[in-house]
Amino acid sequence: MSFDYFEHAADIGVIGRGATPEEAFEGAAEAMFAIMVDAAQVRPLVLFAFAFAEDDLELALVTWLNRLLAESRQRGLALGRFSLNRADGEWQGKAWGAPWDANMARGTEVKGATLTMLHVGQADGAWEARCVVDV
Repeated sequence: MSFDYFEHAADIGVIGRGATPEEAFEGAAEAMFAIMVDAAQVRPLVLFAFAFAEDDLELALVTWLNRLLAESRQRGLALGRFSLNRADGEWQGKAWGAPWDANMARGTEVKGATLTMLHVGQADGAWEARCVVDV
């Protein structure tokens, strides 16, 4: 699994890659949160889990990323580790993080994942999940 960024106008795009769509989504989450905080500074002290239903892979990516943002804001957490599985039409997500503290260098706040340049598909034998995030 890996992640990367790309620039689109005044916003930033995130790209996740992996052997499965789920791994690619995890990579996109890592990329998105890496914009906000150095993952090496985030200890996995708090775990939360959630589920959502979405049949469309591309809309599932946006739902996953926006749900992670909402949960992290509501709980006051910086996130650094992610897990996503899909079974029987339901996505099961988990995220690990730590409460924000003064020792964490804050990057650029991501407001949300968008439909701009949204794509989930296979490229060069791996899955890729990408979209622009609003900063």
